[in-house]
Formats: sequence, C-alpha cells, structure tokens
Amino acid sequence: MGKSTRAPILAAGGIVIRHDPKPRLAVVQRRRDKAWVLPKGKLKPNEKPIAAAKREVTEETGCDVRVHEYVGLMSHSSGSAPKVTQFWRMQVIGDPVGKLMGDIKAVEWLPLSAALDRLSLPHEQLFLRQVGRRAVRRALAKAPVRQPIPAIAPPPVPAIVQQPVDPGPPDVLPDAVAVRSGRQSGWDVLGQLIRRLLGQQSSPA
Repeated sequence: MGKSTRAPILAAGGIVIRHDPKPRLAVVQRRRDKAWVLPKGKLKPNEKPIAAAKREVTEETGCDVRVHEYVGLMSHSSGSAPKVTQFWRMQVIGDPVGKLMGDIKAVEWLPLSAALDRLSLPHEQLFLRQVGRRAVRRALAKAPVRQPIPAIAPPPVPAIVQQPVDPGPPDVLPDAVAVRSGRQSGWDVLGQLIRRLLGQQSSPA
C-alpha cells in the first residue's frame, strides 16, 4: 500500500499546567468515544497554530491560559491522512472562565504520572512521557514563589498610668473647720461644720 498523498490535518494544543499548589496537568474526556486525551483541536482556515492552540485549550478546559514555550509536535495517522499536532506549554490563569465545549464531557487535573495513566491513546502517552517532565520543570522554575504572609503584630497597648489628682487649694469653710486626721471622711467634716453652726446660732447675741 502506497503512502497517503492527502495533505496532513493540522492541529494544535497544550500541555496545560495548573498549580494546586503542586503542578497538575489537564486531560479531557471526549464525549463521542469517552477517550481521555490532551486538550487540542484542528486549526481553522488561516488560523496560526499558536492561536489555535490557545483557543482549543480554553474551549476544552474552560480556563484562560498563558502560552509559554513550544514543546514539540505529535504525528499519527488519522484515517487516510496523517494528523500533525503542535503543542505549547501553557499555564492556567485564575479560575475557570467558561463552560466546556460540547465535544468535551469532562476535564481532570492530575499529576504527571496519573495523567500518563489516564490517557487513552498510546501515541499521546508516548508524547507526554517524552515532554511532560521537562514541561513540569519549566513550570516550576517560572512559577511565582508564594511568600508567606507576615503576621501582623497587634499594636502595643499603652500602659495606663494614673496620675495623682491635684485637689487644688482646700475649700474655705465657715470658721475654718479643722481636719485633724487625713482619715476623716467628708461626713465627719460636714458633721463638725453643722455642730459649729448650730452652736453659733444658739449662743446669746
């Protein structure tokens, strides 16, 4: 049987990594055959491969991504024509931004070893085994370091110092009632004053 003369089918996709906080890779399940595959898809007419890769990844994972370095290409026969898929390493930005496209039933985020086991197609397993470890290392090298949030010490509580109250000049009472002891209460002083006043009123004019 001779080689196919049909033009290759061009596709693009991503090795998509999310930090949870360890790196996890996206694998998606196709609805038509329930196969678990890497996120990817065919190019539209006049579409650049890198733009198609980002579009397909966003549609199939529901996440916005930042595209990084080129990873490599995967080629396999698809019917009567070869299919060539180019891949870029991608990093998830924030939370999911949309629903999965209709062709995709589910998406899972798995460590590299688990992602290799989950993939249904042998040629995709072989490709990810060749490029996955390097992609994860690059993702870890580029990932921002999460600095611990410094503990905020509560403001110091000022010491409450009770200043002695200056009583001011003593009140001048009628007839200068003398207080013989500092322990005398105000009632004692008032009683002395009342008795003094009563004594003055009862004395003869």
